[in-house]
Amino acid sequence: MTELLPCGWAREALIPRLALHVLTDRQWSRGRDMLTVVAAALAGGATIIQLRDKQATTHTLVEEGLALRELTRRHGALLIVNDRVDVALAVDADGAHVGQDDMPAALARKLLGPGRILGVSAGNLEEAAQAVAGGADYLGVGPIYATRGKADAGPATGPELLRAISARYRVPLVAIGGITAANTPEVIAAGACGVAVITAVVAAEDITAAARAIAEQVRSGQRGLRRA
Repeated sequence: MTELLPCGWAREALIPRLALHVLTDRQWSRGRDMLTVVAAALAGGATIIQLRDKQATTHTLVEEGLALRELTRRHGALLIVNDRVDVALAVDADGAHVGQDDMPAALARKLLGPGRILGVSAGNLEEAAQAVAGGADYLGVGPIYATRGKADAGPATGPELLRAISARYRVPLVAIGGITAANTPEVIAAGACGVAVITAVVAAEDITAAARAIAEQVRSGQRGLRRA
């Protein structure tokens, strides 16, 4: 029997869409505008774009979100809005992602309704349990490695946390924090179905090539697991 996630997606259908999650970040984009960065990431195989800008006004976020909505649809990618559930609804995003200091997962789930995706950050087993109970469709687990992309990310957990959460819950896991093409196979082997990146893609000189390299490592890691 096909298992449905809280958002209504069948788990088998959502997991491939979580493969390469690229977060927007004005600070790390080397002066390039957001649409240029995102278009290049999508060309390299990004499957989700997460609109993340803690400094932007609501007006700017909505304008950017609407532009990203059009761009992601053209590429068949998902659009998730970080933190701001109201903006996610306003721009008809596929869902929202909330951190531990953002709106509680259960309330975000209630506002998003059953038709949109809810991602929740988890940095330990307790946070993972609360996120699952709150109706998360996937967990952003980390920071797995030391990261320069998020100043308040906290200490690295290592891939052991992915193994511990995947052993307890069937909710899809996305590894975040210090992810590169080189360490992607390790986190896939530890239980992640995808990765989320900021600097590894948006700060790259060749954004498309950087995204393509990580996307290929995700696919390679998944092929290795199927053969095992």
